[in-house]
Amino acid sequence: MIRIIPLLLLFITGYLSAQSDEERLVKNTIETFFDGFHKGDTTVMRSVMHDRLVMQTAYKNKEGNDVLTDRQDALKLVEAIANRASDQKWDERLLDFSILIDANMALAWTPYEFWLNDEFLHCGVNSFQLFKNSGQWKIIYLIDTRRRSDCRKTD
Repeated sequence: MIRIIPLLLLFITGYLSAQSDEERLVKNTIETFFDGFHKGDTTVMRSVMHDRLVMQTAYKNKEGNDVLTDRQDALKLVEAIANRASDQKWDERLLDFSILIDANMALAWTPYEFWLNDEFLHCGVNSFQLFKNSGQWKIIYLIDTRRRSDCRKTD
C-alpha cells in the first residue's frame, strides 16, 4: 500500500500538469485571436479561427426584448478589422478566463469590457468553443453578450 501512494501522487500530478498545459494552450489561442484583433492583423486572427467558425451575439434591445443575432460569416469580422480606420482603437479587455476541456473540445468563458478610442462602450461575456485538430486549438464557435450596465470597469 505504501508503494502505491507515491505512484498515485505521480499519476495525479502528471494528469493535472497535462490539463494545465492544455488550458494554457486554449488561453494562448484566445489571446492570439485578440492580439490580432487589437493590432488589426487578420492573418494572426485567422491562424486560430476554424474556417467554419460560427459567431452569434445575445443582448437586450432598447425595448427590453431578448435578441440573438447570427453573424453568418466570420470573414465579415475579419474584413471589418482589416478595413478599420487607422485612427480607431478597438480594445476588448478580457477580465478573466474559465476553461473546461474534454479530449479535443474546450470551452472558454471570458468576461470582457469593450473600449472604443479609450471610451467605455459595453461589457459582457465571450463564450468560445474550441476544437483541437492535429495538435492545434482552433476557435469553432463564439457567442458574446453585450450590455452597458452592471459592468465592472477597469479604467
